[in-house]
Amino acid sequence: MAVRERLSGNEAVAYAIKQINPDVMPAFPITPSTEIPQYVANYIANGEIDTEFIPVESEHSAMSATVGASAAGARALTATSSCGLALMWEELYVAASNRLPIVLALVNRALSGPININADHSDSMGARDSGWIQIYAESNQEVYDNFLQAFLIAEHKDVMLPVMICQDGFITSHGVENILLVEDDLVKKFVGDREPEHYLLNPKETLAVGPYAVSSYYMETKRGQREAMINARKVILEVADRFQAMTGRQYGFFEAYRLEDAEYAVVIIGSAAGTCKAAIEQIRNTTGKKVGLLKIRVFRPFPEEEIAEALAHVKAVAILDRSEMFAATSGPLGAEVRAALYQAKGTAETVNYFYGLGGRDITVEDFCQIYANLEKIAEDHKITDMYEYIGLRS
Repeated sequence: MAVRERLSGNEAVAYAIKQINPDVMPAFPITPSTEIPQYVANYIANGEIDTEFIPVESEHSAMSATVGASAAGARALTATSSCGLALMWEELYVAASNRLPIVLALVNRALSGPININADHSDSMGARDSGWIQIYAESNQEVYDNFLQAFLIAEHKDVMLPVMICQDGFITSHGVENILLVEDDLVKKFVGDREPEHYLLNPKETLAVGPYAVSSYYMETKRGQREAMINARKVILEVADRFQAMTGRQYGFFEAYRLEDAEYAVVIIGSAAGTCKAAIEQIRNTTGKKVGLLKIRVFRPFPEEEIAEALAHVKAVAILDRSEMFAATSGPLGAEVRAALYQAKGTAETVNYFYGLGGRDITVEDFCQIYANLEKIAEDHKITDMYEYIGLRS
């Protein structure tokens, strides 16, 4: 029987870490992820797990220590947010290029400046091309479930890439929700132990990690990372199937909500999907208009073919970004989805909006207006402003 509990998103991640009982966790505190290492440190102090906790002097050091621990053969993880992830930047690429199956709990927070501690996706989206797998959550339940699946994906022999498990700062990280926890023995059986094939502390093997790569080798390394990212697509779905068999909860690359018959669709990442779902129900119940949602769970590897197929029948699509890219016409998610639709020769009109930057609220009424915009765009095929902010003060 699943265990019913009320936990914040940070507590849920820390509880998943407790159940997994990793070998090493280096960490440095930063709002709003500070609670995660705090809870884990308490578990260690109370003798509930035997993870080696390493207090370090910065986030750069946290990822450096995590890289070293993983290269030595340990199951290693860390947690951070915002500017902490930015300080790890160099080591993010080192972890990915060295094919280390690290897991990072990222609590999404706006990057400075101006300084802001609230949720947006500028931190993770800035790192989207670093070679890490990225999985996002709408709710506390999802971030817990995603974290339980992360090591199985990262450590698969055909993948061996680091995984970033993302949730929205304060909205889910500090908000308390009802949650179903998996029993400890089932988690242990599901996740298992890390059994590295190559690692620095193996006395039977001479191994170098992170050597200098001259131009004759560097490009092949990147091609190997791309192949691993392609392989991750299959592994992510296989792990999700195993997780569903254990819990009954189903996951894939995305969630299609009321999308089967939808004429107008929103594409979004993270907690705001819940608000969008409420708007969908309100619109359908009051007007009968067919509106739907595609909530992205896996952003890297990007499931472009599956997304294009899911949106093939809609008349108009609004892609909502919670981070700026300062490109000519779109944000990170907008660029990816529009490219996918173009590649698939999709016929839907597409528009890209920006919302929630620095924690700005987005409401049911905002989503209702977005769907009204889509209906008008589908009728007259005119997009007056591709570069529009939702909820911007005039």
